[in-house]
Amino acid sequence: MAATASGLAAAAAAVPDAEEAAWRAAQQRERRRRRLLPAIGIVGLVALWWAVVVVFDVKPFIAPSPGAVAHTLWAKRAVLWDNMLPTAIEAAAGFLMGNLAAMAVATVFVHNRRLQEIFFPVVVMFNSIPVVAKAPILVLIMGNGVEPKIAIAALVCFFPTLVNGVRGLESVNPQAMELMRVLSASRSEIFFKLRLFAALPYLFSALRIAASMSVIGAVVGEWIGATQGIGAMIIQATYNFDSPLLYAAIVMSACLSGAFFMVIVALERLLIHWHPDKA
Repeated sequence: MAATASGLAAAAAAVPDAEEAAWRAAQQRERRRRRLLPAIGIVGLVALWWAVVVVFDVKPFIAPSPGAVAHTLWAKRAVLWDNMLPTAIEAAAGFLMGNLAAMAVATVFVHNRRLQEIFFPVVVMFNSIPVVAKAPILVLIMGNGVEPKIAIAALVCFFPTLVNGVRGLESVNPQAMELMRVLSASRSEIFFKLRLFAALPYLFSALRIAASMSVIGAVVGEWIGATQGIGAMIIQATYNFDSPLLYAAIVMSACLSGAFFMVIVALERLLIHWHPDKA
């Protein structure tokens, strides 16, 4: 009987172990799938690009082959890197300033509905102005230095974060809000212990968009007037009909946007792993 009981206990203990092993194996397969599918998409896009250039005999000054762009990326890597650093600094600074300002305004809007009703339409109208129209005005106001580039990057990040921030801060569970009021919680306690946690999923959705948009804003700012940066390199390559360098600069810009995006995704997984969608 003792042997039978110990055997049953061992079998019962083995069931959770088997379930845990199956769960871990499924997680590993999911991680491999998430890494493999984007790689397949990139390889397929490059293959399609190469096929179009070869089949339709596209002239090199219009669209160079992927091989020519890869050769330019390697041959002019020092120049490309030196020009990517200013763009990265401008985009990162604009990203931080724009999102901090957006969350500050979203906090004010949530706590003062009258101000939200007055100024939110103004923000929407200002956002409807094209970036290329705002950029010359900012250059006239701030000069031709790094400041207008950072300001443009901040402006393109501001609106999506503001909209998602307001929605997230207002998405608090009514029962949880009522409980906090019953417990006589202050506005700051409600904000930091309830509203902010409810807003994090919405906020990170906006930050993923803003991460890519900040690079676009910095590049557009460099188009208006700059001697260095990815945007300045794109303009120079266009005027010189150097299409391999033009495409190489665009690839560097895309890589920078992708790097910013992945940083935000990593922070999201680190900070809101408790959210049901991340379970």
